Amino acid sequence: MILSKRYFPYISAILFVSIIGFSLMFVKMAIRFANPLDILADRFTVAFIFSLIILLFTKIKLSIRWKDIFNLLPLVLLNPFVYFLTQALGLVYLPASEAGIIQAMIPIFTLLFAALFLKERTNWLQKLSVCLSVFGIIFIFIMTGAQFGYINWLGIILLLVSTLSHSGYNVLARTTTRHYKMTDITYLMVIIGFLLFNLMALASHLIHGTISKFFQPFLYPSFFVSILVLGIFASFTAFFLANFALSKIEASKFGVFTNLTTIIAVFSGAVFLHETLFYYHYIGAVLVILGVIGVNVFAVSTYKKTTPLV
Repeated sequence: MILSKRYFPYISAILFVSIIGFSLMFVKMAIRFANPLDILADRFTVAFIFSLIILLFTKIKLSIRWKDIFNLLPLVLLNPFVYFLTQALGLVYLPASEAGIIQAMIPIFTLLFAALFLKERTNWLQKLSVCLSVFGIIFIFIMTGAQFGYINWLGIILLLVSTLSHSGYNVLARTTTRHYKMTDITYLMVIIGFLLFNLMALASHLIHGTISKFFQPFLYPSFFVSILVLGIFASFTAFFLANFALSKIEASKFGVFTNLTTIIAVFSGAVFLHETLFYYHYIGAVLVILGVIGVNVFAVSTYKKTTPLV
């Protein structure tokens, strides 16, 4: 083979962070027409419809039982429900710069959780690489002009919960993907997101008497395109890629890849939205990339257990 199968998990991780990084640009587009909760409901509605189409036109078969749903529920509640919900709410109270700094801690929390619960071993070079990656993100946001004069504890707590939930998902998915198929996990994540976010969004509109506004954003082509991208790629496809990567590589390795999403978001904004890049963006990007490479190059062990793809 031209490309060894052992590289597939890393390719999946890179594709995952690339999709998530580019998706932030579409979130910026969608937020002009709808509130964060409605966007979550809409993107998971699209993801759910797309997942049904995949089932109808492919040979994929789901094997989820009620017992499996119960066992997988903690995972799917961490991500997408708690992660996306607390992130969306946290961004209401905190600027994106401060939120980005907090969420840059995902690799550190993932490394700590993986060592505590999975007994994954990392050497000091890997730990240094994680810190280098995190510093790269913090450096960009500080140089951009993050303000810390007024502390909004509610926003900080919400973003911290979001960060911890994503780190918890990275670790929990590492174990569950050994026993369940990626398709089953991915479909359950989409279904739970679809049900819970739509229930919350519809309840909010019913309480405020604005149910007609729930469907109004779809009249705008740019919103419709954004939601299609967020639902099909940033939800359904990204979940599958993340679950596959976590079934093959250590959670601590995968966690550090998440900081690449910020770098991709910054540079995609420059290319497609004509946002200005400064020298510190390039310095931060180099630090993040070196950190990602370091965590994987200086690895002390590899995971070889095979897991079914479908």
